[in-house]
Amino acid sequence: MTIDANADIALSADVQAAGYGGVDVLREISLQVAAGEMIAIVGPNGAGKSTLLRVLGGVIRPRVGTVDLFGRPLADYDRRLLARTIATVAQENTVAFGFTALEVVLMGRAPHLGGFHLESAHDLEVARRALDHFGLLPLAGRHIQELSGGERKCVFIARALAQEPRVTILDEPTAFLDLRHIKEIFTRFRALCAEHSMTVVTSLHDLNIAALYADRVMLLKDGAMVACGRPADVLDAATIRAVYETGVYVGHNPATGSVTVLPTVDLP
Repeated sequence: MTIDANADIALSADVQAAGYGGVDVLREISLQVAAGEMIAIVGPNGAGKSTLLRVLGGVIRPRVGTVDLFGRPLADYDRRLLARTIATVAQENTVAFGFTALEVVLMGRAPHLGGFHLESAHDLEVARRALDHFGLLPLAGRHIQELSGGERKCVFIARALAQEPRVTILDEPTAFLDLRHIKEIFTRFRALCAEHSMTVVTSLHDLNIAALYADRVMLLKDGAMVACGRPADVLDAATIRAVYETGVYVGHNPATGSVTVLPTVDLP
């Protein structure tokens, strides 16, 4: 999508310093994400991608800087309202044994439940629909520990969808997933961006997936932003070589026209 200067801004961050235990991981990052936009955060291991997502999701606060959610400081949101607005899928998700896939997805309805915390027929329908988006409805009654790593990943993404958030933050959502499920997940989120103005911020190691699905790509190295813009503008060979410190080939996918990035082979 083309970002309109007058479009509603879902997330706005000016993070001068953020990290853990007094050690800063991020520095001098400025970012605005429009409603309905998908932005991919990419960079080498240790670049600060997951930390930035935690800052944007309100898990940790910047030591110096601010984060606004729909024009309101993130710190002003109470936990219930924040959970109705932002859904987060971490790299690793754990849940107590004994829950079925459907029960895990129903946990995403918690911010919408009334005082008695009992799921309604509507909540059940939302959860089943979220499972069905990823072809998981036949697994609804299976215990979560009985599923493969990829199936579990999709269940937690379905749980995020069941929250019906305005912003979804995904940390390495393609881990453990095969090509079919990667396509299904990003096709679904692209549709949500277009049809419901959902904002999606995702970290990715796969530059080709970022180039294919994201409106913009932010490239991080050593906790700082190297570039942010359209995939074709950011993912050029010279920049990628400098950031990843390895040889790459950058071309274009003949089927989609999107940028394609491949490592070069060092022959003996």
